Amino acid sequence: MTRDELFHQIQTKRSYLCVGLDADLNRIPKHLLDKADPIFEFNKQIIDATKDLCVGYKPNIAFYEALGAKGWESLQKTLDYIPEEHFTIADAKRGDIGNTSKLYARAFFETMNFDSVTVAPYMGIDSVQPFLEFENKWVILLALTSNKGSNDFQFTKQENDQPLYEKVMRRAMTWGTPENLMFVVGATHPEKFEEIRRISPDNFLLVPGIGAQGGDLEGVSNYGLNDHCGLLVNSSRGIIYAGDGLDFADKARAAAGKVQELMSGLIV
Repeated sequence: MTRDELFHQIQTKRSYLCVGLDADLNRIPKHLLDKADPIFEFNKQIIDATKDLCVGYKPNIAFYEALGAKGWESLQKTLDYIPEEHFTIADAKRGDIGNTSKLYARAFFETMNFDSVTVAPYMGIDSVQPFLEFENKWVILLALTSNKGSNDFQFTKQENDQPLYEKVMRRAMTWGTPENLMFVVGATHPEKFEEIRRISPDNFLLVPGIGAQGGDLEGVSNYGLNDHCGLLVNSSRGIIYAGDGLDFADKARAAAGKVQELMSGLIV
C-alpha cells in the first residue's frame, strides 16, 4: 500500500484507527471455544464489526506463533479475511542481519503479504535494509515505545545531549523515506510528540498505548498530526475485549466508534 492510498482511506473514513488483533484463547468469549478455529472466528467478528471505523489491523504475531502451526493457520486466515483497502501490520519486532533478515522480510511481505512489519533497530542498517527493498511495503521501526522499560535505554543521552531514540530516528531517516518508513512512538509519551515532529515531520507514526495503557489520544493528535495525517493510532484490548459475552462484537464496535468519532473531530 502506498502512502497516498493510506491517506485516502484516512480521509474517507475520517479515522486513523488501527485495531490490534491480539487474540488470546484465555480472553476470547467462551462460546467461541467450541468453534473449529476460535481465534479466527473471534478475529472475523471483530473485523466485521469495525472495518468501516478503522483503516488498519495489527495482529501481534506472538499470540499466533505461541499456538504453533494452528496459530499460523489462524493468522493467515485472518489476514486473508481483512478487506484489501485496510493497512495490515505484522507486529513481529523482527531484526537480524544478512540472509536471516531477508528471509524475515520474505516471510511477511511475500508469503503472508502484510503491508508492513515492525522492526527492531538495535543491529543497525543491515538488519533493516532488506525490509526496505520491497515495493509498496513498509518498515515500522521501534523508536520510543510505550512500555515502562523504554526508560532503560531509549532516553539515554548520546552526543550533543540527544536521547538514543532521537539518534535512532535521525539515522534511520537516511535509510528510508516517508513512503516506506514509519516509527513506533508510544502514546504514553504525549509530551514528546511536538519534539518528534520536529525530528520527523513527514513520516507516519504508529502509536500504541491508547486505551488500556492510558495514552492520551487528543494530546498525541494535537502535536502528531501532519498534512498527510501522519498517525496510525492502535488500540487492542480497549476494543477487542470491550465485551466478553455473546454481544462482544457489538461492544467492540461501540468502543471503536467512540475512538473514530473523536478522531473525526481532530483530523486535519
